[in-house]
Amino acid sequence: MSNGLAIFSSCKALARLPSSARRSSSSECRHPLGASLPACIRPASLHHSPKLQHTPSRIEIKSVEPTTATDILRLMDSLQLPISADMYATLLKECIESGDVTQGGKVHSHMIHHIDLRLDLLMVNRLLLMYASCSQLDTACILFDGMPMRDSISWATMIAGHEENGDSQNVLRLFAQMRENGLDPTSPLLVCVLKACVDSGDLRLGEQVHSWFIKKKTMLRNREDIPVVASLINLYSGFGCLESARRVFDEMGRHCDGTVVWTILMDGYCKEGGFEEVLNIFKEMGRAGRKKKCFTFPTVLRACGRLGNDGQVGRQVHAAAIKVGVESDVFVHSSLVDMYGKCGLLNDARKALEMTAAVSSFNKKNTNDNNIVVCWNAMLHAYASHGLCTEAIKLLYEMKAAGLDIFYIRLLNEFEQGKYNEEIMK
Repeated sequence: MSNGLAIFSSCKALARLPSSARRSSSSECRHPLGASLPACIRPASLHHSPKLQHTPSRIEIKSVEPTTATDILRLMDSLQLPISADMYATLLKECIESGDVTQGGKVHSHMIHHIDLRLDLLMVNRLLLMYASCSQLDTACILFDGMPMRDSISWATMIAGHEENGDSQNVLRLFAQMRENGLDPTSPLLVCVLKACVDSGDLRLGEQVHSWFIKKKTMLRNREDIPVVASLINLYSGFGCLESARRVFDEMGRHCDGTVVWTILMDGYCKEGGFEEVLNIFKEMGRAGRKKKCFTFPTVLRACGRLGNDGQVGRQVHAAAIKVGVESDVFVHSSLVDMYGKCGLLNDARKALEMTAAVSSFNKKNTNDNNIVVCWNAMLHAYASHGLCTEAIKLLYEMKAAGLDIFYIRLLNEFEQGKYNEEIMK
């Protein structure tokens, strides 16, 4: 563990505590938070005897260098030093960052023997976060159900954990229970709930969350509220309620810093076929002085491609991408290939494809990166849709030479081996 030696260096300060403050490793607190602890994290032997050389002024560790949470806990126990709440918090933080639920479980086991978790809500919340972050929601639920006290952080941790694992039903269930307990959700938590509403198809609850948000937030007071506004626009757009999405944007989103809310609104219109409106919003965004980002252009270019015409609007959007310096982004390039292809400007599409290949080679990206494959597929589709079968076949061989491993290449190999000759002749 990276912080192992740093933590051990604090042992001198701990050693100066009075003996009455030290906790014996043999003492055990029995309570609901420990009784249902899974077998995989029940207390193991904490006895460990590193070779120590005692001197009047210091203790030197000769054969053991703490590298894991278990090592540090054993070392502290062998020195009969108390472990502070801050040290437990640091160890759990390391387990969260490394995703090591085994070590996190051992820290939990050690805590059960040394502190009364029933009285330490902050520490139990850290344990909840550790288990939820490591996708151990069953264990987190056992811990959560046994908590005699819960605060908004406890509920938020469980809700966010279920949302991260795609369990929208439990997200909504926990949110309802949280509100029944009289606790108000934070803005980040509302984002989780609104996403769950979209995933579960619950527009009605999303509208209720919207109403509650309006009552609590008569105006945008901080940047934390911006993701909620973006999520509300995404909610209504996802259900095809573009008028409601536009109303949220006009009332709250238009004044938000950044470009996320603008992009989400454009994406909603694009999915519903409102391509002209996408371009209008893009122009309005420029007049409002909002800085365009790389994630803004794919939606606008997709709208340009669907509108077709002579590709002039698409060229203008391409020029805007170059102006703001995002033309080298792979997502933008794949959208350019698709847009020019749909507009029948195959030479421009080919140039965009070649630029993508050059950028990916410069950045040493894997040829089979999904975004790069999308560019090749867009070009292949452009050739095929315009009846240029010879060019499409040539491109297939180029894709094979580039080392792309996709369905079309496997099909080409089978054709080369004559597997479908009889079927073709028929």
